[in-house]
This record gives sequence, structure tokens and C-alpha cells, in this order.
Amino acid sequence: MALKGIGVLLGCAAALVVTTACTAEYRETRAEQAYPPVGDFLSVNGTRVHYVTKGEGTDLVLIHGASGNLRDFTFSLIDKLSERYRVTAFDRPGMGYTDRVDPEHGTTIIEQALLLADASNQLGLDRPMVLGHSYGGAVALAWAVERPDSLSALILLAAASNPWNSDLSTYYKVTSSDLGSALAVPAITAFTPSSVVHDVIDGIFAPQEPPEGYHDHIGAPLTLRRKSMRANAAQRANLLGEIEALHTRYDAIDVPTEIVHGDADTTVGLSIHSIPLSKQIDGANLTVLDGIGHMPHHAAEPEVIDAIDRAARRAGLR
Repeated sequence: MALKGIGVLLGCAAALVVTTACTAEYRETRAEQAYPPVGDFLSVNGTRVHYVTKGEGTDLVLIHGASGNLRDFTFSLIDKLSERYRVTAFDRPGMGYTDRVDPEHGTTIIEQALLLADASNQLGLDRPMVLGHSYGGAVALAWAVERPDSLSALILLAAASNPWNSDLSTYYKVTSSDLGSALAVPAITAFTPSSVVHDVIDGIFAPQEPPEGYHDHIGAPLTLRRKSMRANAAQRANLLGEIEALHTRYDAIDVPTEIVHGDADTTVGLSIHSIPLSKQIDGANLTVLDGIGHMPHHAAEPEVIDAIDRAARRAGLR
């Protein structure tokens, strides 16, 4: 009887694993059908990179944050900037439709920066200004440190830039672990309801609300794909150590730098990140936005565009 009971349990467990995998695959297919690539592709050192380019003029590269994709910028910002810049937004490695550089260990901010710098060079972008939001700001800083001659200015929006003391969240501890990657990630992909995804997005925007239509535009189900969740979890779990190694090198950055950060941001703290950063980069200009949370390029779009224009003027590009 005991052996029979164990057999039943194993059979149920196997059925659950199969059901979860099939449901996850179905939801991933639906996500890619609903949110197909909106740009073009190029191969950079064997890695497929997805990008969107629009407009004419001074080159400007946009790098999105964690758990996102380039659709964050195509919602509104690219259209406004393309009136006077040639704007290129990339999906970061592992996110959207760009492949991971190192599927086994994740892709560091320096590896991401070098990939996007090489992609920009391959596209013929002439020493672009580089804008990074949140995690993408860390990638932009790595670009400025590692390839200082390949960019003309730096714009950082609520950028993760300096070490912090808080522990990694339980969610990322689980999803970045081997066991969590194998078991929890497929379950999250398969069974997370849309309402939970919307609540997470709303939390990122707080105290503001997402603009009308943002939920439908951003393509959050793309981030719930197993490969994207694993890539994002590894990147987030490794970020603190990578920033601890990078932040002592900021004094080498010598391009005009504009920093924009809301004082109501509870995701990337102003006092921990952008205030120290403004003192670590010679000549950096910090704009603090009163009452603005973690998404200034949506909640304070004119002020962000002003910062980009200032960077261009300071770099002699306008």
C-alpha cells in the first residue's frame, strides 16, 4: 500500500509538471503573438539584438530598466524625441527579443554595455548620447566607463548607481536559484493572473499612475516568459556586486552628464543613488523632481526631454 501511495504521488507530481510546462508554453506563444517584435534585428558577435530606430539628427540611445523592454520607450518618448534626434532603443540581453549573452550565468551590466555599444557601432551611430533608466542606467554607466570614446553624453533616469544595504527580495532569491528557476519560474509563467501583473506595474509607477493605454502597450507577458524571467532574475541578483565593483570608477567619466530622479522614488532611492552619483562624476547636473516616482520619462516627460536637450547642448551637439 505504501508503495502504491508513493506511485500515486509521483504520478500526480509528474502530471503537475507536465501541465505547468504546457500551460507556460501556451502563454508564451500567446504573448509573442500579442506582442511581436516592433523593430529590426542585427547580429552582434553572434547575439541577436532587437532595436527600434526613428528620426533624424543627433544619435541618442535608450536603455530600458529591469523587467521591461524597449516598448517602455515606444509608448510616447521616442515619437517626441524623433522630431530632432535619431533615436535608437534596444531590448537589453534576455529581455524583449534580444538574446542573452551568457545564458548559464546571466549577463553582467558590463557585458550588456559592450554588446549595445557594439550594436550601436554596427548601426553607424556616431558617438551617441546614451540614456539609461533604472537598471538600464547601470548599463549606461558601464558603457561610459568601459567605452568612454564611444559616446558623447550621458542621461540617467532614476539610475541604479551606488551600493545599497537592503537584502535581495525573496522573489529574486527564489527565481535566481537553481531550484526556483526549475520549479517556481514555470509556475509563475503558467499561472500568474493579469491582475497581478497590472498591480506590479502600478506599484512601479507609484505615487503616479501609468498613463492610459500603458498596460496594453508595454507587453508585460513577454517578461513572464521563462527565458526572460530567468535572465531578469540573474541580472537583478548579480546587480549589487557589479555596482560595488563599478562605482569606484565613475570619476573616469568625462562626458556631459544629466541625472534626473524623483524624490518620491521608492524603487531606486534618490539619496542612495543619484545624490552621491552627482558628486562622483565631474560636472554632473542633478535634477530632482518633486513628488515624482520611479518612472520620470512618463510622469515628467517634458523635464526628461529638457535634460536630454541640455546634455546635447553641453556636448556641443545642438
